[in-house]
Amino acid sequence: MMADITPVLERADANLPKSLDRLFDLVRIKSISTDPTFKAECRKAAEWLVAELNTLGFTASVRETPGHPMVVAHHVGAKANAPHVLFYGHYDVQPVDPLNLWDAPPFEPAIKEIEPGRKVITGRGTSDDKGQLMTFLEAVRAYKEIHDALPCRITILFEGEEESGSPSLKPFLQANAAELKADYALVCDTSMWDGETPAISAGLRGLVGEEILIKAADRDLHSGYFGGAAANPIHILTDILAGLHDETGRITLENFYDGVEETPGQIKAAWDTLGQTAEKFLGQIGLSIPSGEKGRSVLELTWARPTAEVNGITGGYTGEGFKTVIAAEASAKVSFRLVGHQDPAKIREAFRAYARSKVPADCSVEFHAHGGSPAIHLPYDSSLLNTAKMALSDEWPKPAVVIGMGGSIPIVGDFQKMLGIESLLVGFGLSDDRIHSPNEKYELTSFHKGIRSWIRILDALAA
Repeated sequence: MMADITPVLERADANLPKSLDRLFDLVRIKSISTDPTFKAECRKAAEWLVAELNTLGFTASVRETPGHPMVVAHHVGAKANAPHVLFYGHYDVQPVDPLNLWDAPPFEPAIKEIEPGRKVITGRGTSDDKGQLMTFLEAVRAYKEIHDALPCRITILFEGEEESGSPSLKPFLQANAAELKADYALVCDTSMWDGETPAISAGLRGLVGEEILIKAADRDLHSGYFGGAAANPIHILTDILAGLHDETGRITLENFYDGVEETPGQIKAAWDTLGQTAEKFLGQIGLSIPSGEKGRSVLELTWARPTAEVNGITGGYTGEGFKTVIAAEASAKVSFRLVGHQDPAKIREAFRAYARSKVPADCSVEFHAHGGSPAIHLPYDSSLLNTAKMALSDEWPKPAVVIGMGGSIPIVGDFQKMLGIESLLVGFGLSDDRIHSPNEKYELTSFHKGIRSWIRILDALAA
């Protein structure tokens, strides 16, 4: 340890009322990145963060982009041999519609007791991601107030377009790679396993999106006159989609599983201790029988295995009543979640080759790509991961667990590809925080102990 962190933790406890005041100030800023009406509010949030960082001894500035500005800040560490970390978060938030479903105004944060002894912070952005990023800033504040120094060299990157697709992020990383390069990144936009169990996300699934369009006749046809003789593009399309899986749930594309590794037995055993079952996991959405590959747990299916899903399908007459036609064309949107070392480009081409093989010679098929990114995975035996795991376990009632994430966080892949650094994903949100929905909230415990957790992680990393 750099120094005794007990007084730092105590300072964080004493600072909590003012820490909440600062979070409330940030939440009140209506930084909705998708709506041009709030462009000035997004800049206001960036400027607010720069002012706060400068008071903490950072050299911070607003950086212009074609869209909403970035915030970049730097602070030296007390020890020359301590690691250099890049902390990432985003200050923009989702729109609040429908407003009538909110119990209170979304940009008027408050503390609310939702059950005896359980208090939450309410308001848009409290969990995603303003409350999360402020846990780190308040940890830094407590450290500086006690030791007048930080245990690590820290660079901070806050963006204002995460909720609108991050269009400016990649060009900004490319243009500023030398400045932003660090030993590793810290990403806070994640969650805990439950209210007492912190989690580190070791893996993020990659993504390939494809839109497929089958064309047959040159117009919609009368199904009585042409039915039985003319090709039906809906039949062709559904045959393609149905053939993506075999009877065991495995995906049938050629060489699809190249680069997919089995999850280590000790990791699966650790996941088993979390008590998640198919009935519990699927019961919350009115289902009970798991889909996907047979013989695997729901956690393995959602965290560590690849998927092929149909996200939308159109074709023929879908209006009121009935119309007996054979459609001229049919389309579907298909996505693949990737794991391990699967190559997005190879998966895309395998799907296209498979689909072409199923289309009759007098029909045609078109494809439109919708993004592609590889999976990200931190080795389970990573010293970075294990250091953070021990630090988190010292703070929370239950030991930290290493989990996967079924979704994708593109910034993590960008850090790896463009800056050459791995990311440690630690956040303190909960599954019921209602992010992107009305009545978003952040547990008061998540905010308070999140601050204390970052103090412990920074101290452990410096050691």
